[in-house]
Amino acid sequence: MGIFFAFLALICWGFGDFLIQRSCREFGKWAALFFVTATAAILLTPFVYKDLAAVFSSNYGLLILLTASVVMLFAALFDFEALRDGKICVVEPIFVLEIPVTAVLASTLLSEHLTAAQILLIVCLAIGIFFVSTKSLHHLKKIKLEKGVVYAFLAALGMGATNFLFGLGARETNPLMINWFTSLVVAVITLIYIIFHAKRKEILRDWHKDKLLIIGVGLIDNGAWIAYSYSTLFIPIAVAISISEAYVALAAFLGLMFNHETLRKHQILGLVLAVAAAITLAAVTPD
Repeated sequence: MGIFFAFLALICWGFGDFLIQRSCREFGKWAALFFVTATAAILLTPFVYKDLAAVFSSNYGLLILLTASVVMLFAALFDFEALRDGKICVVEPIFVLEIPVTAVLASTLLSEHLTAAQILLIVCLAIGIFFVSTKSLHHLKKIKLEKGVVYAFLAALGMGATNFLFGLGARETNPLMINWFTSLVVAVITLIYIIFHAKRKEILRDWHKDKLLIIGVGLIDNGAWIAYSYSTLFIPIAVAISISEAYVALAAFLGLMFNHETLRKHQILGLVLAVAAAITLAAVTPD
């Protein structure tokens, strides 16, 4: 089940990032973030309200949820800004940094030790993801000149911490609770920001303008987080994020495909390496 949920998160995140880029450019990062988190806050309420008393009576569980909410807010803002300003084929390779950040936190704080084979496969997976999502290896020295790169680095660090906290929160409370609580907190904060900047009418206008995009990105992106959270119940957090992080390759591939570009030789090599490593990692990791 852990492997299944990790691959489900991979698919959802791949399409989710592609749609997030569209929604950020269409509505702006604050509105896009509000729509995504408000969707989860509304849809998950019927499934978590009975567990609220237990969560608020647990100081440790509540602390994890609050910390995850704050970290996710900043990470998501950096993430959305990177996708809005930068080229998806430039910023997506940088998101690979989520893997080592998450793995180091899980190993240090939870003592989740990986086998030598798992570590090797995770490294191969990260290299494959980097290659497939890098448009040109000849321009890596100029990557700092591209828009969105700084935001992408900050987003990768923040999302790595968020991945760890979501796994920890899913185990301490439950997968739906960590997703509902963080989404509710972020949705309230973003709504306050929007109201404070007198953009309430824009939210309504955006909703009437493109309901399909808003609903689609809300369901797919939150579906990815829920699937990832469930995967951490069955397999190590580092393995769960390594497999699901292959969404970077899928998102970059979608960007290339819809921009009518072709995959280059190193990208094809990276795609094969990433897929082979992900499948092998899944095979050698027991639930």
